Amino acid sequence: MIMTKLKLALLGCGDVAQRDYLPEFHRLAGRAEIVAVCGRTPQRVRTVADQYQIPHAYTDYRRMLAESDADAVINLTPIQLHHETTMAALAAGKHVYSEKPVAGSVAEAQQIKARAEQKGLKLVCAPCVLLFPQVRYARKLIEDGEIGEIYSARGYGHMGVPPWSGYLSDPSPFFARGGGPALDMGVYPLHTITGLLGPAQRVTALVTKVLDSFVVEGGPVAGKRVPVEADDNWQMVLDFGGGRLVSLAANNVVLGTKAPVVEFHGLAGTIALDPIDVSSPVEVLRKQKGWETIKPSFPVEQSEGRKAGPDHHLGIEHLVDCIQYDREPLLSIDHALHVVEIIEKAAQSAQTGCVAEIESTF
Repeated sequence: MIMTKLKLALLGCGDVAQRDYLPEFHRLAGRAEIVAVCGRTPQRVRTVADQYQIPHAYTDYRRMLAESDADAVINLTPIQLHHETTMAALAAGKHVYSEKPVAGSVAEAQQIKARAEQKGLKLVCAPCVLLFPQVRYARKLIEDGEIGEIYSARGYGHMGVPPWSGYLSDPSPFFARGGGPALDMGVYPLHTITGLLGPAQRVTALVTKVLDSFVVEGGPVAGKRVPVEADDNWQMVLDFGGGRLVSLAANNVVLGTKAPVVEFHGLAGTIALDPIDVSSPVEVLRKQKGWETIKPSFPVEQSEGRKAGPDHHLGIEHLVDCIQYDREPLLSIDHALHVVEIIEKAAQSAQTGCVAEIESTF
């Protein structure tokens, strides 16, 4: 069966587009092509379009959606714009791949879900950790009972202490209202843990704000003072039912840590892994066997000059598969909505001092 090559429009051409997505897009040659790109900075848009031979460049996403014959939109805009831009793309009849989180609130995520269903369009929601080899290997260990029944787990999502070096665009949205470490980095361990253990039922949390501002050290906005508006220090405890409890931290007040990003603790062993870095091994502890280090193989070779390999490429490939073969996404809106609700209810718990019930599932 010969598949028609999909036409994709890239919405957002900042740091994540240039660092993670565009360098790996060549792997989809023959199956998909980027026919349009849109960004807020004219020079950057033109540079990206020229470098990757993208025929149409825009600074107005509404115009791009109206004029482009793209089948789908890759939404790499800042968190605060995800709802507005994804809703517009769906309204224009485009399938969507959305960077994480799919929206900044449960209400927004529900609106996106309803529109995608109404339009009969595919909606794939990052992060794509459930496609990564180390996470799939951990899932198999758990399903095979290698570490026994799991009653405890922990996750850690930290952004480091700003300013960061080597950033390719303005980092302000990460620290503005509607941003912050829970929505930006906490989603990685949350998607991993819920993806392997199932939906959470309740959450309690403490949340504080430590930093007031910082000065950007390098890149195109070097010297800019960025205000920190979003809470930057989160500690959550999740109840998964059946005696299963999970602790999770998300912050940008920790320079670094030796702790694994995710750990699953079973009665017969422990699994420790980094669900973000596809080049990282999985550490496994079993009774009478001690610790073992396993390096699951990645399906393709990593590109020169890239530490992690073609990780984000898997999310776009998943979108292409779902469209071309009419499959339901593994990276589903229901799962993404559930994670957004965990974070929203954690903030609610921090304000009220009470445990918050989580209503969504996937």
